[in-house]
Amino acid sequence: RPPGRTFCGGERNLAMPDNQKPQTSQDLNRPDLYINRELSWIEFNARVFEEAKDPRQPLLERVKFLSIFETNLDEFIMIRVAGLKDQVAARVIRRSPDGLTAAQQLYAVRHRIAPQVQNIRRYWRNELLPRLEEQHIHILDYEQLSRWQREQLTKYFEEEIFPVLTPLAVDAGHRFPHISNRSLNLAVVLRDAEHSERFARVKVPPVLPRLVPIKDAEEVEEEKPDRPQVFLWLEQLISAHLNMLFPGIEITESYPFRVLRDADIELQEDEASDLLEDIEKGLRQRRFGSVIDLAINPSMPPRIRSLLLDKLEITTEDLTIIDGPLGMGDLMELHSLDRPELKDPPFVARTPPALSKENDIFAAIRQHDWLLHHPYDSFDSVVDFIHAAAHDPQVLAIKQTLYRVGANAPVVQTLLDAVENGKQVAVLVELKARFDEENNIEWAKALEQAGVHVVYGLIGLKTHSKIALVVRREENGLRRYVHLGTGNYNATTARIYEDLGLFTCNPTLGSDATVLFNALTGYSRHSDYQKLLVAPVGLRQALAEKIEREIRLHEEMGNGRLIFKMNALVDPEMIHLLYRASQAGVHIDLFIRGICCLRPGVPGVSENIRVRSVVGRFLEHSRLYYFGNGGYQELYLGSADLMQRNLNARVETVFPIEDIVLRDAICNVLLVKIMADTVNARELKADGHYERVRPEPGEPPFDSQSWFLAHSIFEDEAMREGPETIVALPSNV
Repeated sequence: RPPGRTFCGGERNLAMPDNQKPQTSQDLNRPDLYINRELSWIEFNARVFEEAKDPRQPLLERVKFLSIFETNLDEFIMIRVAGLKDQVAARVIRRSPDGLTAAQQLYAVRHRIAPQVQNIRRYWRNELLPRLEEQHIHILDYEQLSRWQREQLTKYFEEEIFPVLTPLAVDAGHRFPHISNRSLNLAVVLRDAEHSERFARVKVPPVLPRLVPIKDAEEVEEEKPDRPQVFLWLEQLISAHLNMLFPGIEITESYPFRVLRDADIELQEDEASDLLEDIEKGLRQRRFGSVIDLAINPSMPPRIRSLLLDKLEITTEDLTIIDGPLGMGDLMELHSLDRPELKDPPFVARTPPALSKENDIFAAIRQHDWLLHHPYDSFDSVVDFIHAAAHDPQVLAIKQTLYRVGANAPVVQTLLDAVENGKQVAVLVELKARFDEENNIEWAKALEQAGVHVVYGLIGLKTHSKIALVVRREENGLRRYVHLGTGNYNATTARIYEDLGLFTCNPTLGSDATVLFNALTGYSRHSDYQKLLVAPVGLRQALAEKIEREIRLHEEMGNGRLIFKMNALVDPEMIHLLYRASQAGVHIDLFIRGICCLRPGVPGVSENIRVRSVVGRFLEHSRLYYFGNGGYQELYLGSADLMQRNLNARVETVFPIEDIVLRDAICNVLLVKIMADTVNARELKADGHYERVRPEPGEPPFDSQSWFLAHSIFEDEAMREGPETIVALPSNV
């Protein structure tokens, strides 16, 4: 194997300390060498908030990031905070790698989140709202409405909202109602004829727009560019018309409140259980999980707070007082406004001509392997691959894993077509994909009804692999075509998630894919794969051996190099190995979008490790593992992050990129451009905080995602035709 000409295996293009000999042995399990997992996630969400504050972002994109921050926080509270509360209640004494008990983590998390929540509202009120108003987008309070606007909204309330509402009284004859997860509600205080105080709850219907549009006073036929777009929060409209819900009773007060519950579905899986039935039961139970957080406004008086805390069976520790709108994830509604000048410019994803629907995609894959870089390369090529297999008379079988396919799933529709066309179709639908369970259940049922062989996943494991196998009869016998990816078969997220996918008909990878599907659908205990690295049977060991090899080769040759790109780095064993590699002098670059528990820059331990996070227009989602291997480079892509759950409790596939054209495109272009980013990148410091990466004096800012929109990672399409056309980028790019 030639050593190659890429920067990955040769000279570093960014400054790092000189190669060092192994340091004096240290205790690499010391708590101070690890960043807390939960606090690291909070740092990640803070980077999302920074995008909302970035004036370089179009205005509605800034609003979008504010919404994403809030939605992320909801899920974090429902899963991670709920888990910490469970540990505290169970008196779990196990400490996290950074030395904190569950109670200490819960305290730290709450005290870190509280100011973030307030800062978001303050920024919304003081910065984004005025800028929206400059663009003729107004979100008003009810008191700001004109008489004409109020009359129009009263009519809207009577026709569209009133029939949907259900007021629920709370008294001796009416139990306190169940408050569903993520629900926004009004606590209503009334006074009856005897002047006794009564309490009622009104749920704000989630099926209605949270931001109610208000029409102009003058009805005009044609839209004007500067025509105001005015909205009112739905809960304020309901509050202003409570007299219609409680006629004849004096309404004295009303206050919004919002509840988050434990949403982690716990399954008691055993050989006899029906996984589909268990998941459906778990989804029903999710609505009734214990309350984790009660959010209110400061205006709610103590007596109403106490009533809610008592009825919800929580304490003031679970109370969040928010000066501003509750549940600001609904701000995503503004992003749907037809205001293209306030959003990122649209783009048309590329499709390699050979992979277009008009051409023979199987012939193209026989010619050589193909790499797709989403969203810059169109996901349509993946859909077209399955579509071609579904309609090709030579195709005998299609096998595929589905993790998060979404509500609109063209891949699933194509699989249904394949069954109609007489193909043998087997699909593993992972029902345990958190917050996608309902979609997956519906698709699983539809596939089963059509005659697809559907497997719901393995007992005790989530199947997170992204793999599709097509078996085709050809002149020389059966040939297997494989698609392997880092992202889900989801056409919607593929437009906003950065991912990588490989088309190949490599016989060895095809054989491995067959073995993997036999393990997923049957009772195969085969664990010896030729090229694929598969969790939980061998991925951890394989990655550990490759890191150990890098240490040995660096001690012999002095050119050790590791580059990993992933969503999260949590696993203590892997962090320990990376520390050892750094101590040996191996140069390590980690691109970790989200959680990172490794602490870089610690003298004698991790000064050879640099960690960067890229947060931008697209969600950096691909996982990539590069090993310098003494000049004989190895590059792997896959579905697995370095987390305990991925390595121990999921079915994951990590696959090699052996084609030199594809490998050089990733190393010479993709990684170089990400490493050069001075717009979306932040660097993790030893104290756990992130700093924006700035351009050198005199250098213009460089946005890697914008570059990928304008350029293919194959700088010249001829690069796809053979290694002789490769031109390595200069090391200073």
